[in-house]
Amino acid sequence: MKRTVMFAAAALLSGFVLGTLFGSGALTSGESAVLTAAAAGVGTPIPMAGSPDNPPAATVTPLDPEDDTLLLERAGQVLEAMKAADYGALAALVSPVSGVTFTPYSTVNAEVDLCLTARQVAGLGTDDTIYVWGLEDGTGEPIRLTGEDYFAQYVFNTDYTQAPSLSVDQVQASGNAMENVAESYPEARFVEYYFPGLDPEMEGYDWCSLKLVLQPEQNDWYLVGVIHGQWTI
Repeated sequence: MKRTVMFAAAALLSGFVLGTLFGSGALTSGESAVLTAAAAGVGTPIPMAGSPDNPPAATVTPLDPEDDTLLLERAGQVLEAMKAADYGALAALVSPVSGVTFTPYSTVNAEVDLCLTARQVAGLGTDDTIYVWGLEDGTGEPIRLTGEDYFAQYVFNTDYTQAPSLSVDQVQASGNAMENVAESYPEARFVEYYFPGLDPEMEGYDWCSLKLVLQPEQNDWYLVGVIHGQWTI
């Protein structure tokens, strides 16, 4: 009998406490969830995604390979790195998968054109190695130059940041050398910087161009080809 009375008293006390907590108004669903979790000994509930305490994860916008804006922006970054002879900055833009292939005369030839990794590009400023970059127009002799000498003659032979004409995926001028950039890089796009001539007295026979071939990798554009164009015999 004594045990029964003690149990009834405890029940009455519990009802009084709950009545004080809840009052006469109904709890919101959020309050109910918190109280229920606390009563069950679960602890503080995990904030819902999107709340100030748990913001949603940032979403990465997929690269649109048809969008010229980012393509041209990346090409501009490549040009600026070349102009400054900043090989470290240039290397950061080179494909980490395939490296970058240098073509001295418009026609891409994977058998003779030199391909360098990003690491090799980064060291060109202090690299005295004589590389074979391809074959010289007219003579067919190997082009043997250091990286800096090759850039001076077959890459940034003039300031292409000041080129009067620019095109995307379109060759603006060609000589006797076959233009095969699209066939050689089917997964890539290119930006061409073109000078119709450097010396007026040459009447256009000294035209030159620089094609930067960029390929989408890891949701970004990376440099995979550098093609120098000029009038050839």
